[in-house]
Amino acid sequence: MKTSNTFDAATLQKKTLAADVVIVGTGAGGGVSAEIFAEAGYKVLLIEEGPLKTARDFNMREKEAYPQLYQESAGRKTLDKAINILQGRAVGGSTTVNWTTSFRTPEQTLKHWQTHFEIGGHSKESLAPWFAKMEQRLNIEPWQIPANPNNRTIANGAEKLGWSHATIARNVKGCANLGYCGLGCPINAKQSMLVTTIPTALKAGARLIYKARVERITYSNEAVTGCELIAMDGFGQPITDTTISIKAPLVILSAGAIGSPAVLLRSKVPDPNNLIGKRTFLHPTVISAAVMPEAVNGYAGAPQSIYSDHFLWPDDNEMGFKIEAAPLHPLLTSTVLTSFGQEHFALMQQFPNIQGSIALLRDGFSEQSVGGEVVLDDYGFPKVKYELNDYFWKGAKKALLAMAEMQFAAGAKQVLPIHLYATPYRSWNEAKAAIEQLSMKPLEALVFSAHVMGGCAMGGDEELSVVDESGRYRHLDGLYIFDGSIFPTSIGANPQLSIYGLVAKLASELVAGSRI
Repeated sequence: MKTSNTFDAATLQKKTLAADVVIVGTGAGGGVSAEIFAEAGYKVLLIEEGPLKTARDFNMREKEAYPQLYQESAGRKTLDKAINILQGRAVGGSTTVNWTTSFRTPEQTLKHWQTHFEIGGHSKESLAPWFAKMEQRLNIEPWQIPANPNNRTIANGAEKLGWSHATIARNVKGCANLGYCGLGCPINAKQSMLVTTIPTALKAGARLIYKARVERITYSNEAVTGCELIAMDGFGQPITDTTISIKAPLVILSAGAIGSPAVLLRSKVPDPNNLIGKRTFLHPTVISAAVMPEAVNGYAGAPQSIYSDHFLWPDDNEMGFKIEAAPLHPLLTSTVLTSFGQEHFALMQQFPNIQGSIALLRDGFSEQSVGGEVVLDDYGFPKVKYELNDYFWKGAKKALLAMAEMQFAAGAKQVLPIHLYATPYRSWNEAKAAIEQLSMKPLEALVFSAHVMGGCAMGGDEELSVVDESGRYRHLDGLYIFDGSIFPTSIGANPQLSIYGLVAKLASELVAGSRI
């Protein structure tokens, strides 16, 4: 995709550029925005912190993909090291490395936003045509090929127990069922921003600067004037002697739910209610591994094709969770499985037979679930503070119990909850008794996340929200935020389609309203 319109920031000769619209970030929000504005005739300039990689670079090798395509080499963690956060860092953002799972925003989530955050303009009905538009644009439809054994285990266990389950929709075209979506698609089957909206925007005249970090948004007299960039090297470290100034009357911030608050904090934009970075949500996720009697080969086939929402919306006020499969590749799996030495070796010898289930906990829907906060370190890099409290741990233990019961119902020989003090259990009764006794504490139960939301919450109350329902930043003219950071809670589902649909609506309305 390297064209005359794409530039490595370190090689730019001009140190001052101009555009009608600067879009910071090239993931789900930035990619959709770029296509809409470029096709409407605006001079668009896209900024991406990560490198520009294409299918030729995606060789399905973990040791190369994680350092090149993920934030902090896939080792990003919360400040207390209790949660590992997987986030993309390349042109296309996380859409380049996600597992293609696509859900519309649950109606319960939208109703919660309306009731608790005065968001009335984004209902199930008003968003439906925008979801349909993006589903058509990105070829999103339920996966037609039979699920691989890793996912089929969820269906088998759920059926035995009478739990609900269904097929996942994916954004793919001509998929060869390789199973390496998380390392970048080597055949361009995944309909990420890298191969869809961004090439269209470039064809319409947009420009792309990659390996560039937005140091600050510039503004004067309560209106944005552009932004300032510094060039980055291939490992995400700044090249401090290269600074570029961009002049533009409109800035769209789409750097994601950690990056967007970080840009605002570095820019010291007006924030009279001290809200930027607050209410950051992760879908904290716990894991259960099972040894199945037959080979699972969890690295092959569509990474996620079956899910169960049986426990997502409980009648009480407890934290619900969504069950999905986790694709298993040897490097990542070896770092996730607890135990050491001979015990770890014995588990890895059974690698072809290991099934991986995950439970995504739905955070932000209770007064006891206030999420985390994005802050800056001394060098301006973002860090996430996120407290795992008793309310979360109660839900996490329920999730480990549910996954173990499901895996044994599907025929597992052994089940291992991923917890420092757990061992492989050989029956549901043994596992149930042991999990009930596990202490649930940070750094004892392994928690990770691939979904970051919030930090620039949308809402109807000016004193409680960073942006209004149009995505407009409340305290500067010409600044909009179009990404998952404007979600006031997590959403209870993998977020990419929610971002696509909402941003398509917001960007189209902004263009139609001629608000520039």
